[in-house]
Amino acid sequence: MELESKAFGHDNSLEVKRAFEDFLAGFEAFKQSNDERLKGLEKRAADVVLDEKVDRINTALEAQQRRLDTLMLEAARPSLAGDRKQADSRGQEHKQAFNAYVRHGDAGGLLELKAMSEGSNADGGYTVPLEMERTIDRVLAKTSPIRGLATVRQIGGGTYRKPIVTAGAASGWTGETDAISAPTTTPTLAALDFPAMELYAMPAATQTLLDDSQVDIEQWLAEEVRTVFTEQEGAAFVNGTGSGQPKGFLHYTNVAEASWSWGNIGYVASGAAGAFLADADGPADALINLAYAVKQSYRANAHWVMNRKSESTIRKFKDSAGNYLWQPGIAAGQPATIFGYPVTEVEDMPDIAANAYAIAFGDFARGYLVVDRVGVRVLRDPYSAKPYVLFYTTKRVGGGVQNFEAIKLMKFAAS
Repeated sequence: MELESKAFGHDNSLEVKRAFEDFLAGFEAFKQSNDERLKGLEKRAADVVLDEKVDRINTALEAQQRRLDTLMLEAARPSLAGDRKQADSRGQEHKQAFNAYVRHGDAGGLLELKAMSEGSNADGGYTVPLEMERTIDRVLAKTSPIRGLATVRQIGGGTYRKPIVTAGAASGWTGETDAISAPTTTPTLAALDFPAMELYAMPAATQTLLDDSQVDIEQWLAEEVRTVFTEQEGAAFVNGTGSGQPKGFLHYTNVAEASWSWGNIGYVASGAAGAFLADADGPADALINLAYAVKQSYRANAHWVMNRKSESTIRKFKDSAGNYLWQPGIAAGQPATIFGYPVTEVEDMPDIAANAYAIAFGDFARGYLVVDRVGVRVLRDPYSAKPYVLFYTTKRVGGGVQNFEAIKLMKFAAS
């Protein structure tokens, strides 16, 4: 497998290639050992040592997958250099003033420009330069799993209101000269509100680091807030209550797919409490039922969403033809698949347990909406934690389900 040199540096490309080859070799070893384990189970001669070997290889595969994910993320990380070349003179002035503010607390009055009044000190901080905000957004899109799948809208106000059609207009057939006996009904419209909540991080730096002119302040701040922003919004997009934070797709009312109605998330049962059915076709049947609970128009861009533990469990299962349900990506950077649909690891998804909604499937681009309020603000605080300088950095983010047909869940229960 050859990776394009334009996508990766030479050294990074070689490292990614080797990591992917190691991962594929590990998966082949896993399949061989798991096949032996399954044969033993068929003969009702379970081998504890072999079970431990399979679990050990499975754990090693997870570690290799994490290493590969890290390498791919580093290779895809955007550079700020290109944005600098495109900055206009006014934007460059703002960048210079912001840099001075971060390093010394002195913006020279430039940040008080009319265009930046919303980010003035009186408002609780200064707006970061536009290219830095874009860098933070791009890095978040790479590292925040649900953000990477969902539709993302930038808004200028505090709330995004989305009109939806809950019941379509009536229609029918008629001939060219036939009279229409009754008027058609009009569509039923409703509105969903997605308020943007304040997300914050507070990285710290020493004054010595800030005084070092070689330190790229923009890149440093973007990297410092990335982890915190990713963890917080990632958890909220899955389990958020909607009060002071985005509303996660698991926080809506869940109902059996046979009783589904708009405003609820439908689920199918795994067939057993806290597990898949024990028979050979149980896992495959349950996963197929979940996939086909989603309409065909949503399956075209559908993803499986689960945490790493659930994925490692499914990795052991085969279908009736002896094929593994879970398959690795065909190239470095390509996701693993189940029945041909990509798997996205979301660590905030619950583990497989009794009555847990541990697996989701659907078109998250159509099903879930993330709203970003334009502007990231930074407030410099050199006093609260001397000798460290704190940077209270805020970003307003919201989220919620926008299409209740597009996402389905698996409940690990008998029904």
